[in-house]
Amino acid sequence: MIKLKLVVMKKILLSLLILVALAVKGQTQEFKPEFTVPLGDINLSDPFICADETEKTYYMYGSGGNGTVMARASKDLKMWTERFVVYRFPAEHWAGDRAPSWAAEVHKYKGKYYLFTTSDDRKPMGKNIRGEDYPRRATQIYVADSPKGPFRDFTNNQQHTPREWPALDGTLWIENGKPYMIFCREWLQTMNGTMEAVKLPKDLGVPSEKPFTLFTGFDAPYITESEPDPKKSYVTDGCFLFRTQTNKLGMIWSSWKGKDYVLIAAYSQSGKLKGPWIQDKELLFEANGGHGMLFRTFDGKFMLSMHYVDPNDERPTRQPMFREVDDSGDMLVIRKDGILLK
Repeated sequence: MIKLKLVVMKKILLSLLILVALAVKGQTQEFKPEFTVPLGDINLSDPFICADETEKTYYMYGSGGNGTVMARASKDLKMWTERFVVYRFPAEHWAGDRAPSWAAEVHKYKGKYYLFTTSDDRKPMGKNIRGEDYPRRATQIYVADSPKGPFRDFTNNQQHTPREWPALDGTLWIENGKPYMIFCREWLQTMNGTMEAVKLPKDLGVPSEKPFTLFTGFDAPYITESEPDPKKSYVTDGCFLFRTQTNKLGMIWSSWKGKDYVLIAAYSQSGKLKGPWIQDKELLFEANGGHGMLFRTFDGKFMLSMHYVDPNDERPTRQPMFREVDDSGDMLVIRKDGILLK
């Protein structure tokens, strides 16, 4: 009887030690203002910069997985903190507590910080014309009082993109004081992916209106076919809107040109979200890099953030790159004599 009690006590003690170890492991990913990681040592897809004027700190988000959304912080865009968690997916989340987080970005809006990120429940939702499964994939918005988080659900576990569409890469745009989410409807369902916009409620809650299409992946400037091939994929990816200093409304977005991931610019001929949108024939970047966004540094420089793959690396990976751009005219131009950080 005594031996049995000892065995039970040992098992309980072992369980407690495991729980403590897991708790400690989770705590190691809290924010620490120690800028020890060079930009060149960071591997990250879809790098998004929130330049927070309140703290004069740059926060970088991107894509990841395993149930967390993570970030880094920097004072100069060169040296960064270790990664820290800004959101943890709960067990009851529609994508589960091990959900991936793609293209995370944070926008300040009416005094709060809003996290846009795409998740995937890894379960087939339907089949496309090629007979391939496509999953439930959606952008959802979360809110916090700080760019460091912790972010929280405010929509009762409801996604912001249409339930029947696989969608991704939602971003915020304000037009005439009204908030909109721009996002990509996945080519996985339609083959010809689309760029969509939907009006959001004032609190950025779940939209009640239907999305409207801005353009399609087939509209990429290098497409040579006269009409879409129903079994060929035309990708829309990584949208971000901006206005030049001449008030021209533009969007940068990405797709695939053969085997290269490229960065494209499009411009609204009406100056409004509904367009029509015309694609610039000259690509902004075509050396296997893209999914860009734009931000202004604390000293006033206008910068493009994107990921790229250096083919000269022994083990090529996606890495963040920042390039200075010129928005003084009607079109966005990468400054060849400007700042380049990578």
